[in-house]
Amino acid sequence: MSRALEGVRVLDMTHVQSGPSCTQLLAWLGADVVKLESPTGDITRQQLRDVPDVDSLYFTMLNCNKKSITLNMKSDRGKEIFTELVRDADILVENFGPGAVDRMGFTWERLQELNPRLIYASIKGFGPGRYADFKAYEVVAQAMGGSMSTTGFEDGPPLATGAQIGDSGTGIHTVAGILAALFQRTHTGRGQRVQVAMQHAVLNLCRVKLRDQQRLTHGPLSEYPNKTFGDDVPRSGNASGGGQPGWAVKCAPGGPNDYIYVIVQPPGWAPLARIIGRPELADDPEWATPAARLPKLDKMFQLIEEWTSLHGKWAVLDALNAANIPCGPILSTKELIEDDSLRAEGIIVDVAHPERGTFATVGSPLNLSDSPVNVTTPPLLGEHNQEIYATVGVTAEELAELKSNGVI
Repeated sequence: MSRALEGVRVLDMTHVQSGPSCTQLLAWLGADVVKLESPTGDITRQQLRDVPDVDSLYFTMLNCNKKSITLNMKSDRGKEIFTELVRDADILVENFGPGAVDRMGFTWERLQELNPRLIYASIKGFGPGRYADFKAYEVVAQAMGGSMSTTGFEDGPPLATGAQIGDSGTGIHTVAGILAALFQRTHTGRGQRVQVAMQHAVLNLCRVKLRDQQRLTHGPLSEYPNKTFGDDVPRSGNASGGGQPGWAVKCAPGGPNDYIYVIVQPPGWAPLARIIGRPELADDPEWATPAARLPKLDKMFQLIEEWTSLHGKWAVLDALNAANIPCGPILSTKELIEDDSLRAEGIIVDVAHPERGTFATVGSPLNLSDSPVNVTTPPLLGEHNQEIYATVGVTAEELAELKSNGVI
């Protein structure tokens, strides 16, 4: 069966996480992704190693289904070879610091001359305004995109989220831009520039908080558990902040992840009251309606927790789901990596690596009926030099010379 992006060549000049998360998705969709690395390799090959002298999980889990070539872009011959690679590419993706590719001699104008059909995607920390030259990392993007100021409890400090919304979140946004440009090219015949900033991507993911910022001008946010409100959206713990109140309540035996998140919809109150052993609350005017419950959400979830704390989270899940009450147990990383359902769905997969052995990774979250994904091992450094460079006229003899001269 053919793949959605079969025949599309991606020249992947990305490193660390935001770029590789983007290009890995393109590879899973069937693109031929060629990862162009310096002769020393993507820095994450060496970072956070758990096995000596073997590519780290940081690298392997972000670079499956790709090919790897090495090239010294500071050398004249390296630039000549890169020029030929660009001519043959459909997409070029990079996440260097601002202006780095321009300084190599490959401005957008130059790239257009070499290949008018090229889609050139760049991931940066910030847009072209006052922050343009600032360094950006995952949590910096969370801090400056609205996530940290709205995450945590009211009486505590701003918190980062474990979800990599700055890096991988930006990568996913970039995939959307690339695919849109690829589709538009079918009509225009021209490539185009795609630019995504980490701050912008995080802010997009925090748009509901900007919604609430504007709602604040009309008074306190009744869906939040906070007692007082200032000029900006407060941190509100585990409150959903949406139209239906929710909270994480404790379960037995009381471990760090023995919690379940429960959402109380209007139709769910009566069955929930029965399940927790307080059926009288279903008709009690002090509790029966959303308007009655809203001012005392903390007490409502305390009542629920008095029952859930006596039962394990999986038993609570079964009981609440049977009554059609939205809920979800807090799953630890250990529970997720061992989850039989996720493995059966192909979202947790085991991949055989030639040096480190088998490792587990997250499979493709994109499920296309006519474009199945088979997650394959990430490349060793320069593993595909001979294969790829042969396509641009580099002979085996020159390849050996380039290696000895430090060009590859």
